[in-house]
Amino acid sequence: MSKERPLIGINTDYYTPARGRTPMSVLHSGHIDSVLLAGGLPVIIPPLVKEQDLQPIVDMLDGVILTEGDDMDPRRMGLGPHPSIKPVHDRREQSDRMLCKLIQQRKLPVLGVGLGMQQMTVCFGGGIFQHLPEDMPKCIPHFDPQGGIHRHIVTMVKKSLLEDIYGEGEIPVTSQHHQGVRKLPPGFRASALAPDGLIEAIEYKGEDWFAVGVQWHPHNEGNISLDTQLIESFLMACARASGNKQAAPVLQLAKAG
Repeated sequence: MSKERPLIGINTDYYTPARGRTPMSVLHSGHIDSVLLAGGLPVIIPPLVKEQDLQPIVDMLDGVILTEGDDMDPRRMGLGPHPSIKPVHDRREQSDRMLCKLIQQRKLPVLGVGLGMQQMTVCFGGGIFQHLPEDMPKCIPHFDPQGGIHRHIVTMVKKSLLEDIYGEGEIPVTSQHHQGVRKLPPGFRASALAPDGLIEAIEYKGEDWFAVGVQWHPHNEGNISLDTQLIESFLMACARASGNKQAAPVLQLAKAG
């Protein structure tokens, strides 16, 4: 593409704030700021329910960030209801599933965050634990039931892309999830693990597609240097995949700044 800065699509949440109020599409501004800081241009993707409306937006993008949120609807995964589950609005679920389909068809670079990683897992052919620790009794806490900040370490898997990005060993991350990866999608591998063995990040095995999901939130973490590295690596992959040679100097300049 001829543009100098990669266009990065970011999907939005969708909810009704109160009975009788107009529904809202919302987005954590940290996603916008992190893409700008890394040298890209954010493009907000609304929750569209028709593929013919979503497709032309996806076609102009160099990459997509799938954002955090509540839970996927268990009925769409053939699972029963659970009192802990708070499904996202059906409009968002429908839109995000179409978005994942278009991403996979095009092998468009993608970074999944929180729910976005779980959507990648399910939509690309894997499966998730519906509720922790119920489905994994020996797991460590991965969320604060009171909604506070909870942190634990994750360890990078040897020879993974994330080890290249973050370096060897452990990093602390904010953890606020009650679901997790049970079965990896075909072609994917685990790239970071919690101390209890729960998969905290996934990545595509091949070199022809940057597809990474992380359970933590790199747009809102405390270690700015490490978190920026992941976003920068994602944007560089977007530029390479689009054949945008003009983007490399711009992204390197943003990284240096």
